Amino acid sequence: MPSPRDLYRRGFARFADGEIDEAIALYRESIAADPGLAIAWNGLSMALARKGEFAEAIEAARKLVELEPDDPLSHTNLSRILMQQGDIPAAEDARAIAMRLQMKAPGAS
Repeated sequence: MPSPRDLYRRGFARFADGEIDEAIALYRESIAADPGLAIAWNGLSMALARKGEFAEAIEAARKLVELEPDDPLSHTNLSRILMQQGDIPAAEDARAIAMRLQMKAPGAS
């Protein structure tokens, strides 16, 4: 049986090949096996957004933020999807959090 990370990698390969439905299924399978695998939530959010399923994409992106609250890229991903959906105020809020986190990062000037 493939590991959650292997399922994620297979999903990523499908996503890269434009096979979005297959990628979504593999990301969901990965998450079912390991609900804490943040990178699979990221992949799922991106694939759902690419398909135009913004409500589900935002839900997945919020789960990613919950798993990695101090990662600026998690907040940036959420901001991007909110922007695609047209929720500009919420997108700007998420972007502001990402920028604040980036400024706190080691090596940030």
